[in-house]
Amino acid sequence: MKVLWGLGKALMLVFWGVVLINLSAPLIYPFDRLMNVAGSLLLLTHVLEVLLFNGRLQDRPHPWRDRLLILVLGIFHAYTLVPSEREPRHA
Repeated sequence: MKVLWGLGKALMLVFWGVVLINLSAPLIYPFDRLMNVAGSLLLLTHVLEVLLFNGRLQDRPHPWRDRLLILVLGIFHAYTLVPSEREPRHA
């Protein structure tokens, strides 16, 4: 499962790279606007995630770093903040 979360983080970074490249050198006509809309919607979603996870971030050692990572990576970082009960506990 950790491999999938790592792959998701990598793909999210690639997506943000494409959005930033699109801002400096726009893609061909329909795709430049689609990338801008998709980037804007994803940024709005990540801002909402930061607001939702704000209570859990208060007790963390570096809450501003976690906020920045949630803003960039979204749920792929926010998932690491929640302790998982599915992992087996060893005696």
